[in-house]
Amino acid sequence: MTVRTALLQGAKLLDDATVGVPRLTAEVLLAHALHRDRAYLFGHPEHELSELEWLHYGRYLHERMEGKPTQYITGCQEFYGRDFRVTPDVLIPRPETEHVVETALRLASRADRILDVGCGSGCLAVTLRLERGAAVWATDISLAAIRVAVGNAQRLRAPVSFVACDLMSAFADSSMDLIVSNPPYVPLGDQAGLQREVRDWEPHQALFAGPTGLEIYERLVRDAERVLGPGGWLVMELGFNTSGRVAAMFSSRWQNLEAAPDLAGIPRVIAARLTEIGTS
Repeated sequence: MTVRTALLQGAKLLDDATVGVPRLTAEVLLAHALHRDRAYLFGHPEHELSELEWLHYGRYLHERMEGKPTQYITGCQEFYGRDFRVTPDVLIPRPETEHVVETALRLASRADRILDVGCGSGCLAVTLRLERGAAVWATDISLAAIRVAVGNAQRLRAPVSFVACDLMSAFADSSMDLIVSNPPYVPLGDQAGLQREVRDWEPHQALFAGPTGLEIYERLVRDAERVLGPGGWLVMELGFNTSGRVAAMFSSRWQNLEAAPDLAGIPRVIAARLTEIGTS
């Protein structure tokens, strides 16, 4: 079995199983089975797969056809130009979440103390630490997620302090200059309509917020008033069609409220700056 034949057969199997972008997926899975990058496949189409390589490739194809996300098979996802390890204990980082980084860097470029709430893989915390060089803390209620995030921080040489707690409950008043979060925001009633890759594989604790999908936002905005120092920023990823309802949660203690769109023009990130106490 050559690389060329393996790719043709793999893409056909994935296409028949209605897996998206079957050819690209076959390339990623075969490269993973061969412990090579995709460029190797194009340069060596006549490479003969060993029995072990073929067994691994066949298993990966079967897992993907059963709905397991490619990133959980390869254990890797790129975010902001860096490779992050991912497992089913953490959400797979999405390109849309990079807008949180961009917004935070634009609005809070002088922040010295940064907190990532609900860090998952650690993609936000690690990226902000490497891009800004500020002191960064990150929290998650899941110890399994914390272990994944710690591994990413160590591998990417990003000194981040991780704390297992509920949201930001472990942090003192006025202790942070910038808080970022990609919180759970899917309403429980939307579970059945999610893609099977998301519904059946990604951690529900990181996906579902409650009946409305707004429950975690409400807690984040409320507690950010305590944990942020005056002039500090809160930057959060938005779920679809939630910008107006989340914006209404901010009291008169906040200013410079903005909803930043993604490349499709959909509001993707909401940000606001905490004023001095008693200032409108």
